[in-house]
Formats: sequence, structure tokens, C-alpha cells
Amino acid sequence: MAKRPCCSAPKDPLLVNACPRVSELGKMDGLLESFLGLSDLPTSSLDLCFDRLLQSRACDSDQNDMIERAMKLGSALLEAGKRSARKRASVHNAVVWALPPDLTVKVFSMLDTQSICFAAATCSFFHKCALDPLCYANIDLTTTVPKVNNVVVSTMIQRAGKALQSVKLGIVPGPTPQPLVYTIRNSADASGFSWNDKRSRQGKESSILTRSCLSSLSGDSCAPGALLRRLHLYNIERMDGPALCSALSSCPSLLDLEMVGLHVELKQTLESVSKHCHLIERLCFESSKTGRDDSLKTSTCNDLVNNCPNLTALALRGFKLHDCKVRVLVKGFKKLKYVDFSTSYSITGTFLRNLGGGAGGNLLEVLILRDCMHLKEVEVSRFLTAVLAGDFKLLRHLDISNRDGLASEGDWYHRCYTSSVIPVQQLLEERPGFCLLAEFPSEGSFNEIEQMIGSDAYCDFSSPSQPISHTSDGTLSSESSYNSDQSSGSEDSRDPNYIIYEESSDEVDFVVI
Repeated sequence: MAKRPCCSAPKDPLLVNACPRVSELGKMDGLLESFLGLSDLPTSSLDLCFDRLLQSRACDSDQNDMIERAMKLGSALLEAGKRSARKRASVHNAVVWALPPDLTVKVFSMLDTQSICFAAATCSFFHKCALDPLCYANIDLTTTVPKVNNVVVSTMIQRAGKALQSVKLGIVPGPTPQPLVYTIRNSADASGFSWNDKRSRQGKESSILTRSCLSSLSGDSCAPGALLRRLHLYNIERMDGPALCSALSSCPSLLDLEMVGLHVELKQTLESVSKHCHLIERLCFESSKTGRDDSLKTSTCNDLVNNCPNLTALALRGFKLHDCKVRVLVKGFKKLKYVDFSTSYSITGTFLRNLGGGAGGNLLEVLILRDCMHLKEVEVSRFLTAVLAGDFKLLRHLDISNRDGLASEGDWYHRCYTSSVIPVQQLLEERPGFCLLAEFPSEGSFNEIEQMIGSDAYCDFSSPSQPISHTSDGTLSSESSYNSDQSSGSEDSRDPNYIIYEESSDEVDFVVI
């Protein structure tokens, strides 16, 4: 009886087809390994071997074909070797680098933007880590020369997304061998730069950033600007008022705003801040045209005070500010600690009267009135006498330096270059920790003041100065009216001796490129 044939399991066609493939790959691997072993031979031996193979070909076309295939194989092996080297280097960096990706991202988030870009270019591991939005939470693209454009800014902001916390843009002048005019000793700015290094660079190189450089901040409630806390803009000459206001409208969480050398109007900017940035704590604005912008109105000051109650630091430098408006600001902000009205054209000092009461001004720690052309010596003396009487207990820094001297009581053309009526020595004795800066010219005249006012070069004019090191024995006693509120902050009620120097806002000359 014949045996029945055994039933065998059906063969998988994939396995059947794979066996020759595996066998073929194995042969190729062996062949390539043998071929790579030839790399140990002298170059002359390989040349002779290749020449013999060429001569074994009968026709020129076969020889040309062999040469092309040899070059193609050599190029393929070269690229494979480079690719494998990069892969091994990346794996090596990931192994050698002691930190995992999450901690690497944390480290990168502490670096400046340029350093992150450099790190991302070193290897694929760092490149992947540098793509995390947290690495771009604090964008700093300030440069000493124009080399950042709108595309770079937009890319960085988009990478940050909702993680965006801080943006710094524009041109920040580098160190200069010549000392600049506005030197504030023992006083540091919260941003890490001095105000001197941020002065407008008119007549110098222009930034290639345009008015739309902040357009990436705008959008819906999930736009990058929604959670932005800090915005610093330096010398972006093409930035105009509407573009800046549009950017501020997208930043409701803004706490720190600093602008230097922008061709924008003070009134329009403060109105936008008052309307959109209710959480603002620090506001610093330096005019690009010293003494020309008189656009600020009392109503704008009142709106800013009412809508931004958390403001602790206020710096408005180089604007044409009147005492009545300054008084509204200083007395209105109940948490104000830092004030800088340097190079303000119309301030006489009458706003200092009765600031030590319970309604604003009593928390002041730093007061800077440097190079205020109309600042009167008598008002400074009255203020210091009030400090000696016990007012402004928290005040620790006062700068009344003036490159043209202080104005006298009767005629502001007559300048005062000494401290004959300022109780400097008595103040330093009773308040040993107090920092008083009172630098005036050693000698000088004020005959050409009208020419300096009408010239754009006024903001760059510098006179030799030296700190006051002597004090007269006698001090000016405080008038009985000093502690009474003579200036209510209204434009209609002013001190009889208070002089308003009017200048039409139509004369403001803003250069918008």
C-alpha cells in the first residue's frame, strides 16, 4: 500500500522572496568589506591595478564607462562615509552631553538669542533642543550695527509662540572712547544698559527693521504678544506711531516698556499704553528730538494715572514737559519709586512742592532731573530743605546736575553755577546714605542760549563739568508756602512765578523714513 504524501504547510511567498534578497545583501556586504580592505594598499598598487583593468577593455567607450563607474562608486562611498560620520558624531554628542533634552532646553532658555543660534548649528541634538519654544521666550536681537531684518524677528517670535516673555530690538550703540553727556553715577538701569548708550543715532546708520517688524505679535487671543511682559525698542528709525500703537494693542500683559530714539509722538504713545497696557509697571521713553515734542496733554496724564495704577518707574527724557503735567503724573501714581525727567525743556521744579504728603510722591527713591534747562535753583533748595525736614524718607538718589547751570529765580537767562543756597553738606550729614549728584560747569555764560534752543545740535552739546565738593555754611530756609499745595496739577492754577514757554506742536519735526 502506497504511503500518503505528508501535508506540508504553505510557504510564505514573502519569505521565499526574501531569502535571495538576504543572500544578495550578505554577498554585497562581504564584497564591500573586501573592497574597503584595499584601502590599506599603497596608492601606486591601486593605480596599476586600475590601469590593467582599463587596458583589458578593447574599445574606448568601455574604458570611458569604467572610469565613470569608478568615479561614481568613489563619490557614493565618500558621501556614505560623511553621512555615517555625522550620525556617529550626533550620537556621540548626545552621549557625552551630560544633560537630558529637557534640562538642555532649560540651559538654552538662559542664553541670549545669538548664542542659541550658534549652539543649534553644532549638532542635530542641539538643533532639536533649540527648536523648543522656551529657548525663545526672551528674544534679544539688539545689535551695534544693522543686521537684523523683519524676517528674523518674525521667525523668532513664531518659534516662541505662547512662551514669549520679552522682546528687545534695534540698535544699541557700542562703547565709545569719549564720555557721553548724560552720565548718572552709581545708578543702574533695570534693563542692564545705561541711558547714555541708548541715545538716538540720528545721522548715523539706519536699522533695516521697518514699521512692520512687530506685526508677528498681533493676532487673536493666542497670538505671541498676548503674554508678552517686556518690550524694548532702540533707534528703529522706520517705526511710526500707528505701527507702535498697533503692536501695543496686542500686548495687554506688558509690564516693562522702553523706547529710545523712535520717531513717535508722546501723546499718542501714552494714550495707547493707557488704553491697552493696564498692568504696566515700568515705562521709559526717550525722545528722538530733544525739547521739540510738546504734544502731552493733562487729560492724557490723567488717563494714564487712572488706567495704569501699578506704575513704579517712569522715565520721560527729552520731552517738553510742563510742571503742571509732571505733577499730575508724580502725585497720581501711588506706587511710583523711580522718576527720570532728564533733559525736559520746560520743567522749573515747582511740581516738587508738597510731594511728600499722602497723595503720591512719598514713595520716591530715585529722582533724576539732569540737564533740565529751566530747573530753578530756588526750587531745588526748597525741595532739599523739605527733605531735611523729614519728607521723602525713602529718597536715596537725587540728580540735579546741569551742564548749563541752574536757572535763577527772576531771570532764567541768569545761570547759577554754585551751591550757595543748596544745603548739600547738611543733607549729607543728616542722610549719610543719600546720593546727591550736582555737577555744574566750573564757569560759563549763557549768552547763546537762544541759538542752542533753535539748533538740533543742542541735544549733543556738552560743557565741561565738575562735581560740587564745597557747600556754603548758610542754607535757604523753607518758605511757609512750600508745604502747601500751591500747584494743584490743573493747567489753569499755577504759581504766580511759574512761566510757560509755549511752542506749537505744529513745529515738531519728526523724520519718518
